[in-house]
Amino acid sequence: MAASVVNKTAHSFDKSRLEALLNRRFFYAPAFEIYGGVAGLYDYGPPGSSLQANIISEWRKHFIIEEGMLELDTTIMTPAPVFETSGHVARFADWMVKDTKTGDVLRADHLVGGVLEARLAGDKEARGQAAAPPSDDKKKKKKTAKAAAVKLEDDVVKEYETILAQLDNYTGPDLGDLCRKYNIRNPDTDNEVGEPQQFNLMFASSIGPTGQHPGYLRPETAQGHFLNFSRLLDFNNGRVPFASAQIGRSFRNEISPRAGLLRVREFTMAEIEHYVDPEDKSHERFADVSSQVLTLLDRKVQESGSSQTVQMTVGEAVASGVIANETLGYFVARIYQFLVKIGINPERLRFRQHMGNEMAHYATDCWDAEIHNSTGWTECVGCADRAAYDLTVHSDRTGHPLVVRQALKEPIVTEKEVAEWNKKALGKTFKADAGVLQKLVEELPESELLRLKSELTNGSTVVKTADGKEFQLTPELLTIERKVFKQSIREYTPNVIEPSFGLGRILYTLLEHSFWAREQDVERGVLSLPPLVAPTKVLIVPLSAREEFAPIVQEVSAKLRKAGVFSRVDDSNTSIGKRYARNDELGTPFGITVDFASVKKRTMTLRERDTTDQRIGSIDEVIDVVSELVNGNITWVQACERLPAYDGVQAVE
Repeated sequence: MAASVVNKTAHSFDKSRLEALLNRRFFYAPAFEIYGGVAGLYDYGPPGSSLQANIISEWRKHFIIEEGMLELDTTIMTPAPVFETSGHVARFADWMVKDTKTGDVLRADHLVGGVLEARLAGDKEARGQAAAPPSDDKKKKKKTAKAAAVKLEDDVVKEYETILAQLDNYTGPDLGDLCRKYNIRNPDTDNEVGEPQQFNLMFASSIGPTGQHPGYLRPETAQGHFLNFSRLLDFNNGRVPFASAQIGRSFRNEISPRAGLLRVREFTMAEIEHYVDPEDKSHERFADVSSQVLTLLDRKVQESGSSQTVQMTVGEAVASGVIANETLGYFVARIYQFLVKIGINPERLRFRQHMGNEMAHYATDCWDAEIHNSTGWTECVGCADRAAYDLTVHSDRTGHPLVVRQALKEPIVTEKEVAEWNKKALGKTFKADAGVLQKLVEELPESELLRLKSELTNGSTVVKTADGKEFQLTPELLTIERKVFKQSIREYTPNVIEPSFGLGRILYTLLEHSFWAREQDVERGVLSLPPLVAPTKVLIVPLSAREEFAPIVQEVSAKLRKAGVFSRVDDSNTSIGKRYARNDELGTPFGITVDFASVKKRTMTLRERDTTDQRIGSIDEVIDVVSELVNGNITWVQACERLPAYDGVQAVE
């Protein structure tokens, strides 16, 4: 008998049911809840912690192991000069607005986006195109803009859609203009809001008992990579390209975190810094991913006011210049493969290119992996070509050269004009101006040096500073000679390609994508988590707590442990059906039933979560099949070919 087909779309997605399940089964919960909680801070319970650990484990395999990366673990507390140099103190900020009467603070771009989206939803309802979803959650109603059923003029609809398509590209003053032009108010109070102001997102602190050494909790792990570049390069035997990787906590003092795990103040990141020669951004394994098809939303489309995506291969995107270079394209493709592997729905995954105003001034190109969920499209991974900015600014600030010294196979021989000074005479003649004059001449281009050389041959020449001051030079002070230079070492600052993962956001969107309800009973929720990341892989269900089942349960548990398969035993007094149902909520993909036939004939049944199909086999056969299922070596369809269907009755004789 073949595997059954299951209908996962019989009931529409219900976020309130998912949130109730996640809260009831303690995937995560508000931190400090018995003290009233703090917005944007969450604790993970046992299934949430295991799910995150399994996602991290797969991330390590997919990136660190398969790509041969160097793993780091750097400090969270960071001295202020580091972030002053990186630009975070000056620029790591969001725009906020205040309710003019209550003083409530809202993030400006989220306010504009939320109000305009609500108006568009109301317009659709008024036109009969869509009904506003019912909600009995009064708190939720208060926190979101009300979608009143009001029909808008067609040109107004087009304006709103254009604004939403370009929302990430607006500056603070632009957002203020939009609030005034479209009468955008605080949806909680209907009060006007003030002018947008910048709010730095870093948590400030101090290091040591005196408070004389200011510091910050890091908002990203990246700076720890850059400051250790010289050591990493030495560890890698001086060779580029290479990548460092780090998984760790980061902190951002979000203005108004209201979206659960999608916007928090403390979170786990996984970041990669891939160092590459700026003159060669090809990737040796690009051919392996060049045929990967992606859904792309490029900056030109967004700037035209549209959100229309296109599908193309990574190879086509790089060849046509949509994605800047092979290394960036390679990591975009690898990000896609990772997300799909852990269970993200590929039809709800797109890559959006940053527009001009939202991209860092030093970046060459940047793409966000955005995952669609009940709140819209959410950035979960960023992949940027940061050029040489970070290494350059830290090197300039500290005087420590963060560069690669590459021995050339063939020396480069060049000729150029060189200024030769009579420094004693120069100092005597020009005194305090001698140094300024020397620097001015030595920075001149070749053509200017040739002009000076010609004029000196005829007696003297005049050099002017930017402020108009003139200096007369004679051959006694300066001669210009052509010299031959032989370069056997090339020194350069590498560029950095940075994929940056927000693991909490990925975890939450995965839970949304995995959640559905049984066709015959909407109250029976299921999380179809892939075995790869499911918190528990196998549930062992003895028919009852009778002592005669204990040896078999212990044997099966031991064999699964030896096979590297994490399992749990549920020997509670409730029915087997209820035990399976509550583990379907936890995303446990497989269940093993131990009954009287297991004792007498050493057989047991294997249940698959989504279809609820059961197969039967000997203890060792079932364990072998489960091990291969969990390791991804076979599918459930293939497992059904190896084990016969269970008809609901086991003979014990």
